[in-house]
Order: sequence, then C-alpha cells, then structure tokens
Amino acid sequence: MDLTRKDLTRKDLTRKDLEGKVNVKASYKTRGGNPAMESHAVRALLRLYQKIMIRAGMNGHSTQNSKESATGGATDDNKDDQCPICMSGFTNKQRLKCKHEFCQECLQSAKKHSGPICPICKDVFGIMKGNQPDGTMRCIKHKYIDLPGFPGCGHIEITYSIPDGKQKDNHPNPGERYWGTTRTAYLPDNIEGNEVLRLLKKAFDQKLIFTIGASRTTGMENAVTWNDIHHKTSMFGGPERYGYPDETYLSRVKEELKAKGIE
Repeated sequence: MDLTRKDLTRKDLTRKDLEGKVNVKASYKTRGGNPAMESHAVRALLRLYQKIMIRAGMNGHSTQNSKESATGGATDDNKDDQCPICMSGFTNKQRLKCKHEFCQECLQSAKKHSGPICPICKDVFGIMKGNQPDGTMRCIKHKYIDLPGFPGCGHIEITYSIPDGKQKDNHPNPGERYWGTTRTAYLPDNIEGNEVLRLLKKAFDQKLIFTIGASRTTGMENAVTWNDIHHKTSMFGGPERYGYPDETYLSRVKEELKAKGIE
C-alpha cells in the first residue's frame, strides 16, 4: 500500500481485518503543516500497517476454524460422530473389533452385500459363508515326487469335484442349471504346505473355494469357477503356467485366505 502526504492530510487510512477495522487520520492545525512531523507520521503509520497485516495473517486461519466450530462446521470431533457409510449421526452405533463404528442398519446392509467385512479396513468380523455348490475335496500325498523348488518333501495332490446342478437362491440365476467342474491342485508336502492344506479345507467347508459365474477360460455362463483363492493347477512351468517353482505362492495364498477370514 502506497502512502503519500496528500493521503495523510486529506483522507483516512483504513485497514479492515477479520473482526473489525482500524481508522487512522492525520490532520494539522496550521495551513502549512510540518514536514518533519509528516515524515514521522508516515513511518509510524507504515509500522502500524505492517503489524496489522502480520497479526491478521497469523490469526486468520485459527479465527476461521473457531467460527466453524462455533457454528457446527466440519471439525474432527464432528467427523468422529458420523457413520462413515451414511455420513450422518449414528443410529444404534455398532463397534467392530477393529474399532471402526457404524449405524446398525448400515452395517447390516454392508454385511448383506459384501459379507462380514469391515467396509473401511476390510477386517473380517464374522464367519464368511460363500455360495459354492455342493461337492467334494480329496487329498493324496505323494512321498517320492517333489515339486520344483521344494526338494525332498514330496507333494500333496488335491482334487475338487463339483457336479452339475440347479442354482439356488444365493446364486446368480436361481432355478437355472449350472455346469460343474473337476479341478486338481498341488502343494508341497512340507510344514507350510500342510498349513495351507488345512486352510483350504476350512475354506472349502465354508463354501469359499468356488462360485458360480462366467468361466474365465471359456467365457461360458453359469459355470463353477474359482473364487479368488489361487491354486497351483500344474506341477511345472512356473507362475506363467500356474505351476512351480514359485517361491512366494504359499505366503500369497495365505493372504488371500486371510482376506476371507480363513486363518
């Protein structure tokens, strides 16, 4: 802001801040004025103006936040009192073991759509049940045939068998026919391989290994397909051919099982 002697003798200097205004007026009793006094007044007014600007810059943000809090604006405390699903105040607040909170009705709707999984952190808070059709899971251990990358332990052969059938109410097209499948998968017969086998059995019992949908290989509709728990369907060929060696497969499949509440 430029200040001149003419401004000081004829006009008010006004600076509106956030809460009010400051008025400064220089006037003279004599017609000629006093040059020394004018220079002093200019310097004093400049210092005052700088102080006002600095103070406004420092307090502006906190003043605005104070106003928002006083009038019910968005604050961290208010966010803590809102359901993250409906973004409104809680109704029959439900708190999960992961500490996240929801309205009872909102949580029930989310559970119906996605299962007992926290909508925020994806932690499983109940027993997940899938829509896998009825079938069997059979295991055979081959002591003297090793998988690439797992020498000296033999391997486990898993055979899943899901026959054809009619879709139920929890399937995509109730009443329509679905096409079954027989799948074979392999695990190393070591400590970690047997741990994965135990988890796969648990997932199969909870009907999570397969689902009904479009086949990813043939595109055929109403087919029994894998349900996002990867299996090694070949003993050889590496990851590119769904086989071994694959150093991180066992840890990856345990994470996939954990995401479905299987531990």
